[in-house]
This record gives sequence, structure tokens and C-alpha cells, in this order.
Amino acid sequence: MKRSRPPSRPRTRARSRSLNVRALAALAVPAVSVAIALTLPVRLGLDLRGGTQIVLETKSTETTEADREATDRTVEVLRGRIDALGVAEPAIVRSGENRVVVELPGVQDPKQAAGVLGRTAQLTVHPVLGAAEKAAEAGDGERVVPDESGQYLRLKDAALTGQDVKGADARFDQQSGAGWHVTVDFKDDGGARWARVTGEAACHPAGDAQRRVAIVLDNKIISSPQVDPSVACGAGITGGSTQITGSFDDAEARELALLVEGGALPVPVETVEQRTIGATLGDEAISAGARAAVIGTALTALFVIVVYRLMGALATVALLCYGLISYAALAAVGATLTLPGLAGFVLSIGMAVDANVLVFERAREEQAARARPSTRSALTAGFRGAFSAIADSNITTLIAAALLFFLASGPVKGFGVTLGIGVLASMVSALVITRVLAEFASGRPAVLRHPRVTGISSTGPVRDVLLRRAPFLMRRPRRWLAASLVVLVAAGSGILVRGLDFGIEFTGGRLIEYSTTTPVDPDRARSALADAGFPRAVVQSSGDGDLTVRTEELTDAETATVTRTVADLGGGAETVRDELIGPSLGEELRRDALIALGLALTAQLAYLAARFRLLFGTAAVGALAHDVVVLVGVFAWLGKPVDGVFLAALLTVIGYSVNDSVVLFDRVRELLGRERKTPFDRLTSDAILQTLPRTVNTGLGAVLVLAPLAVLADGSLTDFALALLIGVAVGTYSSVFTASPLAIELHGRDAGSRSGRPGTARKNGGRVPAGRTERQEVP
Repeated sequence: MKRSRPPSRPRTRARSRSLNVRALAALAVPAVSVAIALTLPVRLGLDLRGGTQIVLETKSTETTEADREATDRTVEVLRGRIDALGVAEPAIVRSGENRVVVELPGVQDPKQAAGVLGRTAQLTVHPVLGAAEKAAEAGDGERVVPDESGQYLRLKDAALTGQDVKGADARFDQQSGAGWHVTVDFKDDGGARWARVTGEAACHPAGDAQRRVAIVLDNKIISSPQVDPSVACGAGITGGSTQITGSFDDAEARELALLVEGGALPVPVETVEQRTIGATLGDEAISAGARAAVIGTALTALFVIVVYRLMGALATVALLCYGLISYAALAAVGATLTLPGLAGFVLSIGMAVDANVLVFERAREEQAARARPSTRSALTAGFRGAFSAIADSNITTLIAAALLFFLASGPVKGFGVTLGIGVLASMVSALVITRVLAEFASGRPAVLRHPRVTGISSTGPVRDVLLRRAPFLMRRPRRWLAASLVVLVAAGSGILVRGLDFGIEFTGGRLIEYSTTTPVDPDRARSALADAGFPRAVVQSSGDGDLTVRTEELTDAETATVTRTVADLGGGAETVRDELIGPSLGEELRRDALIALGLALTAQLAYLAARFRLLFGTAAVGALAHDVVVLVGVFAWLGKPVDGVFLAALLTVIGYSVNDSVVLFDRVRELLGRERKTPFDRLTSDAILQTLPRTVNTGLGAVLVLAPLAVLADGSLTDFALALLIGVAVGTYSSVFTASPLAIELHGRDAGSRSGRPGTARKNGGRVPAGRTERQEVP
């Protein structure tokens, strides 16, 4: 007779240690987040709070004319500089032939910002010919410039320029205590020229001015170090890098590195105007959006509590912690929160809800299928069973967020930042905080006596009906594909029939500034212009009371209507400025966004192929393409603008679609490991039935968040919510009725190609006789 062995004490201690670590993290992370939230405010974007507007004018030089092409190149260099300063999501547009309008949200020192933007950053490196008494001593081919101490130096022509620079970085030397410096890395040819310049200087004795090398930025010597005595004459400093030293603080060093690495402006620019401007959306729109967000969050919390009872209440607490963690993370990294950034949080809120729903549904399955003795053990099994689906869906989203951040710029980059922060916060919320709260509550005596209060003690009426009837949804997968094709063609034809109505960000338009007799509230002006037929007009107020209206290109009659509308509100209006403006989503920004998006989809496909099979990855990406075309087509039929807000919503829908498909295919993979003899189509149908409660509950949670926003908000917020509602509906449908039948068809084609090999012929044309099953291998 065997004696049962007592539980392993090391395993018990390890489990206890794991519980303690999770509990400590569940307490520490929110506590740190509270501390950060109370001390560091989140910067709001220009569309939410307002900011600084700087107008720059390009100037012609002897070699370059400040035409439209040179101004467009200037815009792209300025965009790179601002992006390197931080996640500020600026609006940068060309105005006319040679002006650039830059709008910077959350900038505290507009004069400093104007200085950084306006510097031409012409970096040159010069051999030193000797000291000079005054500037008039310059000979032919020479220039005399004072060094850091004020002593004049005679310089030869530049041996290197900023074009030879590969990169620059601000660093602090902790060992020597020399302070901040800037490390400059040269390209291959630049490194060789740097070695030649320093090698020639090394041929002069120590202390001689000719042993120095002058580094000049915008005709000013910023560093003129002597070549170290250890450097041999003619050998020079090799390695392709150098250090710019000086009396820099951290801000000056970073600014210098930014200017050196960002490159020179193609033409000089002059600041002709700078002012503080009001928010793009206006107080009324922001208040409506805030009310809608509160109502939507409350409805979602109520829904989760009704469905999952005690566990739902604990998940709501974890979701509140998610919001706190996300806010603190945004403040900690110094990010700027704008409307496109809010789109990333909408998606991550959905993923946080989805993670909790996945865990609770798996716990329900474990409780019913294995008759587990306690709710706590069912929860533990639920977290373990749902982990792979949660991890895969979040990792695919993080891959996309990382690529969007590193490769894109402007609002697309901001979307990647907030999405990445939101996803990480949602994982902490679901896998740590929810788990600690749920495991603690499930062990209470009152809960043990009344297990039904937990909400996971039974499978639920919807799942019971589905599993009892067990409909074979994928009996004819091609019919579902045909239905998806009909939806695709019906929606996509709108792109061909009506075309896409690109917003001002893509096409450019008109900018008119008015000086009114009496101050005009921007919200009143927006409403009046919308009633007059200009619903997309962007209205902003400036610090001196002027009103700026930005809209699409206008005819003379439309311009007169806009002017008359503003004049009626302000008791008279005088046109201060009337200019054509270029697109704020410039050609380079759009190209970078498309490249980043394409690489993100490719990386997601590669990850899914590695984690699942290439078959599943292809089906998921196919469903994603279906969702994108349908959403764009519906907006074309509705005549809605395709602008920066829509771009953010589209990226959100892409993440949502992939997330849904990953959860379904994770269950298919799990069933394949247990039921190898079940036909693939039947197995996929079973996976759909088992995950359908999660799919429906997650979709309803997203709808409850978005519906109040679509009803209560106005303008761009309404279009944003509408795009997400359409995307949620289409993404939920496609993950079940597009991705699944597509995977079945791809699997059948692969199995059919293998059945044609010698020795693998199948009966009845490849069909399995009724009442029999056949083992089907996964490709």
C-alpha cells in the first residue's frame, strides 16, 4: 500500500515567496504612481490646452534661394529637431512660399524654443593658423573668430562640416568630474579627415595656437581644444569620434547635441512672430469629452460587476489602478497627451478589460470542467491558462507601438508612446493587481461559504447554451469568406465611388487671422462657422485677442462668408493675415508613418508565425486588412474627413483586430495539442464557441466606453469615437468570421497539397466519410 507523500516544502515556500512578491508589487506600483501623479503634471497637447505659436521666415543666401522647396526641406529638419527635444507632437506647416508656422504644446519658454528652432546649426571644423589681435587681421582664405575665452584665432577653411557627422550625444563624465560634454561621431570619410586635421595640428609644439582645432557652430567657436601630447605628428586622432567640451550644463549639452545631430537648416530662418494660442478643441469640447469618458468608464465598470460580481468589482479597482499607473508613466517620461494619444489609451483600456475577462472566463471553465474544490484554485488555473493569450496579444501590440515610436514622428509617434505605456500598465493591472486582489478575496471565509458571489462559480447562461447546442459554425467556411468579401466590396467601393475626403493635415488649406472689435469666444466661433457650412474649421484664440481660422481651401465667396460670420460675432473684424498653408502631415511624415506601419504589420506576422504557425499569422493579417479597408470605405461613404484623428483611430482598430484574432488562435492552438484527431474545421468551430463569451464581453465593454463619447462629444471627438465603434464591430466580426474561415481554407490547401504526394492519397476526393474523423496535422 502506497503512502501519500506530504507536499513538498520547497515548492510551498516558492509559492509563498511568489505570492509575497506579487502582493508587494501590487502595493508598491500604485504607491509610486500616486507619488509621481502628485508631483509631476502631465503636459497636455495643443489641441487640449493650447501652447506657443512661432512663425519663422526662410531667408535666401548667395547659394540657395528660399523657395517653396527649400522651405519644405526646412520644415522636415525642424520636425526632426522638435521630435528630438521630446514627445511634444507639434504642428508644423509651411505658410505661403517662405514661412513656417510651428505650434508647440506645453512649451514654458517660447523664446528658448524659438532660439533652438532658428539656429542654422552650421557645424564646421577648422585648422588653426595662429593667434590674432583683432578681426581685421584676416588674410585671403582665412577667417578670424574669437574663441571661448575671447582670444581671436586665425582659421583656415573648414576641413569638416555637419554633413560628415554621424551622430552626437550629450554625456556626463563622472570619473574625471569634467562635467557635461558632447561626443560627436563622424562618418567614414569624416573620421579620416578628422584624423588628418588632428595629425597636422600635432606637428606643432604644446602651447602653440596651431596645435589647436576649432569647432565652430553658426560662426562661433564653441570649442578649440589642443591636440593631446600623446598624439603623434601625422597620425592624428583615429576612431572617428571626438568630444566637444566646455562649460555646459545638462540642458546646454543636450541642445548642442540635438543641433549637431539634427543637421543644418538648408537656409537661414528668422523668427517673425511668436505668441500664445488657445486650445484647438475648446473648453466645451474637452468638457464634453471628459463627461463622456467618466460615463463610459462607469458603464464599463457596472457591466463588468454585473457579469462577474465580486471578481468584476475587484477588476474595476484594478482598472482604476491602471489609469493611475498610465497617468504617472506619462508624467514620468515627460510625454505630451493629445487627442491621438488618447486613442492609444482607449485601445489599452480595452486590452486591460480583455485581460480580466480572459482570466475570469478561463476560471469559469476550470471550475466547471474539473470540479475544482475552491474558487482560489480555479482562479490560479485561470491566470495560468489565460497567460499565453494575454502575453501574445500584448506583445504584438508592443511590437507595433515600438516601431511606430522609433520610425514614425508627430502624432503617429505620440500614439506609439501612449499605446506602449498603456499596454504595459494594463498587464500590471490584470496580471498583478487583479490577481492579488482576487486570490485574497477568494480565500475569505464568507466567500468560501457563498462561492456564487465570486461570479466564476458557474460557466454562465450564454456559454451553457453554446456548449449544449454546439453549432458547427465553420461547416461551410467559404460562405463566411463570401460574406466578408461582400462587406469588403460594399464598403471599399466607397473609396472608388466617392473618394477620400482628406483633412487639412494632408492637403493643406487656408489660414486667416482676424482682429475683432470685441473678443470672440472660440467655442462660439466654431459653432457659428459650423452652422455656416464649415464644420471642420479649426479656430484658435491668441493672447492679444485675435482669432485664427484654419480650414480647407476657400473660394472668394466662402472667404467672405467666414469673414462675415466672425465679424457678426465680434462686432466687426479686420483681416490681419490671409495665407495658404501646407499640410501638417508632410510627405516625409506620411512616408515614415506608412513605413513604420508596414514594418509593424510584418513584425506582427513574423511573431505570430513563430508563436503559432504561419497559417495563423497570415489569417490574422488578412482579417486586419479586411478591417482597415472596411473602416476607410465606410468613412468614404459617410463623407467623413480622413485626418490625423482618423489616422489615430485606424491604428487603434488595427491593434484591436490583431488582439481579437490572437485570443481565438491561442485557443485553437491549445485544442490542437489535446485533440489531434479532431478535424481542423470542427476544432476551430469549438474554439470560437469557447471564446465567444470573452469576445462578446470585451466588445460590449469597448462599446460602453465609446458610445457616450460618440453621443455627448462634438466635432473631431465624435468622428474619433465613430471610427472606433465601427472598428470594434468590424474587428469582432472579422476575428470570428474572416480570420477563422481563412485559416481553415489555408489549412485545407496545405493538407490538399500534401495529400497529392505519392503514398498519401485520400479517399472520396479528400473528404472524410460521415460519422468518421481523420487526423489532420497542422502545417
